[in-house]
Amino acid sequence: MRTLARVSLEPLPDYRVKARNTSSNSENKIHDDATAKRYGFRGALVPGVTVYAYLTEPLAAAFGPGWLERGTASVRFLKPVLDGEEVLAAGVVTARDPKGSAATVTGATAAEPEAATLTATMPAGAPTPVNLAQYRHAPLPETRPEATRAHLASLEALGTPVNRYDEAAAAEWLERVSDPLPIYRGRDGWVHPAFYLDQANRALRQNVQVGPWIHVGSVIRHLGGARVGETLSTRGRVRSLFEKKGREFIELDLVIVAGTGERPRPVAHILHTAIYQLGGPDMAPQGPPTLGSIPAKP
Repeated sequence: MRTLARVSLEPLPDYRVKARNTSSNSENKIHDDATAKRYGFRGALVPGVTVYAYLTEPLAAAFGPGWLERGTASVRFLKPVLDGEEVLAAGVVTARDPKGSAATVTGATAAEPEAATLTATMPAGAPTPVNLAQYRHAPLPETRPEATRAHLASLEALGTPVNRYDEAAAAEWLERVSDPLPIYRGRDGWVHPAFYLDQANRALRQNVQVGPWIHVGSVIRHLGGARVGETLSTRGRVRSLFEKKGREFIELDLVIVAGTGERPRPVAHILHTAIYQLGGPDMAPQGPPTLGSIPAKP
């Protein structure tokens, strides 16, 4: 594995934002105060997708379209972020050479100095392509079965969510995640990178019925990026299922595809990890809980 040359740490632009619980009306009740407190948290969790959106702002501001086209990110959600808390997304460039750059970003609140961490790379060359033939388009189930290990292990392919990211959808998404960057706006704007993780969440919840669940981490490779006006399909499969401390984890292997014709174009590859069975409120920790972060493996 190639190692980039280390440099004196170069700060990325800081980004401060008031966190919003963008899923307060979701069927995932971990975003509801009463349910989250039953599991030992201080209150309803701000979605990991939203926290990821905050962490990407310094990267997109510093690296621009290049990172959206071919950059990578590995994000871990370590501690809860709650609605109304100020999040500071602060990062540094940690390595640089002619073949690319690397950076880290940390999301901090007054309550949690390391609520989330992100490591990113900005390769100089084109990304390694995926074999799209291994990710087939499949229909979503007419009735979603319960998310059990037996059912998830039996799936050859996940049903494929399809969503158009037009100007109205882009404006709604940018307002939702409070991103001010102009790079995402207008007819020629880029699809926001956190929208890809939102589609990864859809790949789980539109295929199975899930109780309170937590997104704990993702590994993302941008494969060219997508633009406003494109239709995005999320193809994928279950990569692994495992148990840790009485909680059931799932890792999804997903490709976001732009276009619906004969020549679909992969725009992002995602390894997406979640706790899909929390183990019941009786398993709530006695101290401040972590989110059980298990980083996906690239």
